[in-house]
Amino acid sequence: MVGVFMRSLSFPNKNPNRPSKPPLSHHIRSISLPCRSHPLIFQLKDAIHKLKVWSSKSDNRTSSWLCDGLTSLKALHDSLDDILHLPQTQESLRRHPKWIEKLLDDFLRFVDVYGTFQTSFLSLKEDQLAAQVAVRKRDDSKIALYIKSRKKMAKEMSKLAYTVRDISRCYVPGLDKLSIADAELVGVIGDVIEVTMSVTVALCNGISQSISSRKSSWIGLRLPTRAKKAKVEEGIQEFQEVGVESLWGLRKKGDEEVRMVLKRMRDLEGCISGIESGGEKVFRSLINTKVALLNSLTVQ
Repeated sequence: MVGVFMRSLSFPNKNPNRPSKPPLSHHIRSISLPCRSHPLIFQLKDAIHKLKVWSSKSDNRTSSWLCDGLTSLKALHDSLDDILHLPQTQESLRRHPKWIEKLLDDFLRFVDVYGTFQTSFLSLKEDQLAAQVAVRKRDDSKIALYIKSRKKMAKEMSKLAYTVRDISRCYVPGLDKLSIADAELVGVIGDVIEVTMSVTVALCNGISQSISSRKSSWIGLRLPTRAKKAKVEEGIQEFQEVGVESLWGLRKKGDEEVRMVLKRMRDLEGCISGIESGGEKVFRSLINTKVALLNSLTVQ
């Protein structure tokens, strides 16, 4: 009995023919590796990628294309708002108060731009309805007022595009040495700002170039080929179809030609409503984002 017991103690604890298991310390070290990004971060990155793809497919700029961009932009800021409400995000933001102040300034500009855009587009919608009545009555004096209001709005849209382009990634002290999680947050919010700028510039420039009172024939004569192509690409198709040249001299146009102008204006009315709705949704999402940033700065 003693001999058997002795053999059991001398039984080898490793099999030389089998690969040895990794030391337990390896498993302990793996726990200290950086955690994976939050699923909402991946969702936000997907939304950013979607808008970049949207921006690259701008050969055929229609109101539908523009509305798709606004819908995607609204979804992007909804995702950002969800991230900003995470406790870990709020902790990261509070560690960098100067960065929050910069973000608040950026989003305040976006809110102002979309607020002005909504006001201008509401006026355009009202002018569009009045212009349809003027076309039916062939009232050239009322059409002249409509063209004047379009010219004014084109300038406003151009100014808004300039305001948005002024938003940039300026250096903020303290962001040069960040943890992995903080650096990822800074990067992804920076990308949100960039794509928001891209969509907003496409929106404002598209409207501005489309409703300008200059005739397309004049543009073709005064601009070189490359600049002319850029102008055409920036314009929105449905707006360009209701050009100034089609509105002048209604009394001299035939009934069929006037009916075609009215049809295009009714189609444009639907496009304006769609863009107005998309801009309103983006405006509200931007306000929510600004409030979430403000709460991160004030709530301790």
